Amino acid sequence: MTLNLCVLTPNRIVWDSEVKEIILSTNSGQIGVLPNHAPIATAVDIGLLRIRLTDQWVTVALMGGFARIGNNEITILGNDAEISTDIDPQEAQQALEKAEDNLRKAEGKRQAIEANLALRRAKTRVEACLLYTSDAADE
Repeated sequence: MTLNLCVLTPNRIVWDSEVKEIILSTNSGQIGVLPNHAPIATAVDIGLLRIRLTDQWVTVALMGGFARIGNNEITILGNDAEISTDIDPQEAQQALEKAEDNLRKAEGKRQAIEANLALRRAKTRVEACLLYTSDAADE
């Protein structure tokens, strides 16, 4: 049995196919979803979406949003999302370093909040690259 997963952002369809299971970062922690999961709607946190195909895992960097799960269908409406294979590891690392620097230089509460969000997004992209490298080594 499989799940139909659709990951949408305002700009594009990131993923639309059948999968065996997913692990999703929500605002209350990670959840695993297998076929026949109880119906839920949840906020999606900045973090990783792990997708299991047959015997292979794919990692997607999700930048927050919402998910609806029910009747073996999962729809994720994300603010932004990137499949790990589409992320340039060097660019992601440079963005992380810049985000860390911006957080150190932040003045005031608003700048600190914005810099912290940018840092979380940058860390997620780097982590997605690292997991992809790890998954590729395991094959």
